[in-house]
Amino acid sequence: MGRLREWLAPVRDGSDFIDDPEQRRLVRIELVIVFSITLGLSGLSSLLSLVDALLQPVALSRQTVAINVPQADLGLIDLLKQLLGVVRLVAWGTLGLYLLYRAGMRLAQVGLDGRRKGSDAAAGVGLATLIGLPGLGFYLVSHALGINLAVAPSTLDDTWWRPVVLTLLAAGNAWAEEVLVVGYLISRLRHLGFRENSSLVFAAVLRGSYHLYQGFGGFVGNLVMGLVFGRVWQRTNRLWPLVIAHTLLDFVAFVGYSLLRGKVSWLP
Repeated sequence: MGRLREWLAPVRDGSDFIDDPEQRRLVRIELVIVFSITLGLSGLSSLLSLVDALLQPVALSRQTVAINVPQADLGLIDLLKQLLGVVRLVAWGTLGLYLLYRAGMRLAQVGLDGRRKGSDAAAGVGLATLIGLPGLGFYLVSHALGINLAVAPSTLDDTWWRPVVLTLLAAGNAWAEEVLVVGYLISRLRHLGFRENSSLVFAAVLRGSYHLYQGFGGFVGNLVMGLVFGRVWQRTNRLWPLVIAHTLLDFVAFVGYSLLRGKVSWLP
């Protein structure tokens, strides 16, 4: 138990604290701008979607929400618009990296260098396993309890490019979320002098917020995932395992659902 408590304790030396009042003000403004155009805005939109679902005359568990949906009637246009969605996600994450770079941080300082490819990949697979199986069980229980909508990870048509696009979307989601909500946000909160536990909770709540459109179960499940992922990063300073794990989780959800839809009885 003592070793577990030691591992769960965050590691930080305090050398990244910004004490200049003007620089601290600019960091706060930067955070507001970044999340106003990315995942913070998604969180507010998800909250409104949940409120709308709660006001419907049917229970949450009898409603369905789709994540990846067709964007156009014509197949080629749909493909191009899906790819634009991938570009947007990659740009969001890259924006966070660029701003950290401008602040004097390098890829190695957030764990996005290529020095530990094998261990990063192994850790990513382990994290995906740790989160994935309990996460699926929690989703099924939440839906059965009536606190979650039925989530359809994909309603894309059965085309040759569907698995390719879903894979790219899985990687794009992982890149945007882990870079922004973990690497960028927690680093910037460190610069402002936030305690590690406070930063961890703040980032996890943000992660849960933009999944509120799925219901209360989606919020809680992603909040827990955020706590686990954030603490792993705080302890290891390696972001690649989080990106890899998240990509695997979304790949299994997106592609797996598209293959199993209508063929198994236990999926809502």
